[in-house]
Amino acid sequence: MMKRIGLLLMVPVLLTLGGCSPFSRVQKSNDYSYKLRMAEQYFVKKKYNFAQQLFEELLPIYKGTEEAENMLYKYAYCAYYLEDYLSAEGIFKQFIESYPKSEMVEEVDFMRAYCYYKQSPKVELDQSNTEKAMGAMQAFINMHPTSPRVKEAGNIIDICRQKLEDKEEQAAQLYFNIGYFRAAAITFAQVLEDYPDSKKGDFYKLMVVRSDYEFAKISVEWKQKERYETVETEYRDMVDRFPESKLLPEAKHFNILSENLIKELLNEQAKEAAGG
Repeated sequence: MMKRIGLLLMVPVLLTLGGCSPFSRVQKSNDYSYKLRMAEQYFVKKKYNFAQQLFEELLPIYKGTEEAENMLYKYAYCAYYLEDYLSAEGIFKQFIESYPKSEMVEEVDFMRAYCYYKQSPKVELDQSNTEKAMGAMQAFINMHPTSPRVKEAGNIIDICRQKLEDKEEQAAQLYFNIGYFRAAAITFAQVLEDYPDSKKGDFYKLMVVRSDYEFAKISVEWKQKERYETVETEYRDMVDRFPESKLLPEAKHFNILSENLIKELLNEQAKEAAGG
């Protein structure tokens, strides 16, 4: 019981001490130059939360002064280092608009695009920020073609493009797995069209062949011949486009199955015609 009373008595003391923290004293100060010095110190010491609060207060006060450019620059980085990439992107944009001739514009322009990249989610989720990152990085390359960051920007574009490709492939594979074979064929074909230089191009084409075969197999009889012929067409296209592919034997298997089934259908039709 005495311990509990002792703890309760200590709470006001702790709260008082907390209220007199060094940062609280800085916040309460009316000396703006002192606050700015402290904001710079907090930034250097990587205490970005403290620095951010002070810069946010001081920016309207120092607007139009020589100090404002550097303050806004560091304010943007505070948000970035605190992993608030949405706010950081907006502040980097504000910097570019406010100081278009600044020697830091190239760096800031890259960082704005990089914030979109940092917001790019897992493949399964919406990829709007991935697309924005690609667009922003390409714009950076176009605006700053001699920048040493061009190579990194190009690499990020490649990473984003691969993520978008993976998302499309996952969608196509899902259609196939749940038995939506026509949708799978269309989507795999679209992936190949969107990413013609993909290392998995022959796999996408194989999946078109396989999906079309599975679709033909479950079709009504009077549609099967036409749909097996589609398999043959897609197989010939695969041979033309990927003559060295190691996946050709598997595609050929579905083509042979389709040829044989077409023959069976024609034989059945001939027998029915003869019997009629």
